[in-house]
Amino acid sequence: MKTVQISLNSIDKVKSFVNDITKFDCDFDLVSGRYVIDAKSIMGIFSLDLSKPIDLNIHSEDGANDVMETLKPYMI
Repeated sequence: MKTVQISLNSIDKVKSFVNDITKFDCDFDLVSGRYVIDAKSIMGIFSLDLSKPIDLNIHSEDGANDVMETLKPYMI
């Protein structure tokens, strides 16, 4: 598992983030405080406080480089 901090501070950013990560077959979790939600769930993302950076847990061993390249626009 790898963890990175991301920022999803606009509606358009959230939509493009979900579209980007749904292309991958591995699991992603967003962690904000005590809440952990599925990062592929757009409704779940909107339930978080998006004004602060969010931790993204990537549950993938293979293909992590492709995932990291895709996440660059969202990383802090």
